[in-house]
Amino acid sequence: MLGFRQRMLLVHLVAVVVIVSCAAAAGWWLLSQSVRGQLDAALLALAETESGLLAEGDIDAVRIHEPKAGSAPPSLVRLDRLIQIIDEQGAVLARSNNLGVAQLPVSPAMLAQLANGQTVFQTFPHASEEPLRIVSVPVVVQGKRFTVQVAGSLDDVNRILQSAALLFGGLAVALLLGLSLAGTALTRTLFRTVDRVTAQARRIGDDNLSERLAHPGSDDELGHLVDTLNSMLERLERAFELQRNFTANASHEIRSPLSRLRTEIELALRRPRDAAAYVATLHSCLDEVERLTSMVDELLLLARLDAGQEAIAVEIIPLDQLARDCIAKLQAAAGERGIAIELDTPAPVLGRIGYCAASLVLTNLIDNAIKFSPASSTIRVAVREYAGLATISVTDSGPGIAAADLPNLFDRFYRGSASQAGEISGAGLGLAISRTVMNSYGARIDAANRTDAQGAVFTLSFSAKD
Repeated sequence: MLGFRQRMLLVHLVAVVVIVSCAAAAGWWLLSQSVRGQLDAALLALAETESGLLAEGDIDAVRIHEPKAGSAPPSLVRLDRLIQIIDEQGAVLARSNNLGVAQLPVSPAMLAQLANGQTVFQTFPHASEEPLRIVSVPVVVQGKRFTVQVAGSLDDVNRILQSAALLFGGLAVALLLGLSLAGTALTRTLFRTVDRVTAQARRIGDDNLSERLAHPGSDDELGHLVDTLNSMLERLERAFELQRNFTANASHEIRSPLSRLRTEIELALRRPRDAAAYVATLHSCLDEVERLTSMVDELLLLARLDAGQEAIAVEIIPLDQLARDCIAKLQAAAGERGIAIELDTPAPVLGRIGYCAASLVLTNLIDNAIKFSPASSTIRVAVREYAGLATISVTDSGPGIAAADLPNLFDRFYRGSASQAGEISGAGLGLAISRTVMNSYGARIDAANRTDAQGAVFTLSFSAKD
């Protein structure tokens, strides 16, 4: 079975043969039409001249108008031209001297066409020693029908066409060889480039994804293919890096509560303790287990979202009611720190998203605002509709977002300056989950610092119901 390269070369050769053959055939056909057309024009011109002389002469003495020997200058006009005049029944009335006692062919079908006033062209390959081309022109003189026939040899025409066929054949062979050599050279150059790109691609693995394929330097399909492959390698490198970071961060975040849990248990087992101490240890262990369980649940949710296994059910929900429900769930946690949560919703607003998904994201944002806001401050939740978008914004009075944290704020396991300093607990998955959930519904989540005071603003944007 032929490989791809052999098939490409075969297709190339077949295409070259077809193109060259068609070009040669078309050239030969055009030349034959031109040569035959010139012969027909010469025959017709001579027949019309003889017809005009016949109309001016005596119809009782019909003759061919030929110059007498030695009475005219040399001329090649009538060379090898045979002339014959017949009546409407086909009887020969006059003929040229070079025709001798022979006569040009006359058929009933031709006479019928002449009777209708048609000029008739005919070819007789075997009419005499040479093939003939005959034109028959009807003439009416004084009410009587005559026909002037002029014949010319096709021998010269055929020789010209044979020579042209040899010439076109030679040119076709030369052109075929030239195109084949040029096409083969170009194809080999192309495949050498493809082989080089293939060899480079084979050398790239998961340990050297930063390498890129060398560009051939041409703005063609191969250059575009290399650009596409380099873009794919860039995306793969970024995905591998994210996967490595995710694995490392997940391992670290899971190991930390497990280490604390092990420490608590080991301390409890070093020596006998009273019941109160064991209860305190168990409560501490339970807190670590709950934190670990929450982290595992979040990781599973991210995995399902990435795999497309989480159900995406779009609903038309009242966003003002959604905000009230989320605030009610976190009112107790905010009250413990003396933080007030204000809801600003001038009119009912509808948005397109799943209720559970929107509740998860908004609850996470309000919970973060409670964690980062100072005691006795206010959190403002505003619901608006503008230019076809429904939005929910959560504004706090906390320290705001550091400029260095903004680009990475929604990355998985990323923790801002305050979290890294140990002031705020968390694994750095909440905002990553929120962005993934919003993206899965075609919605957006944005973060910025307040311009009127200290604090941060998180905005959720949904498609509003028309």
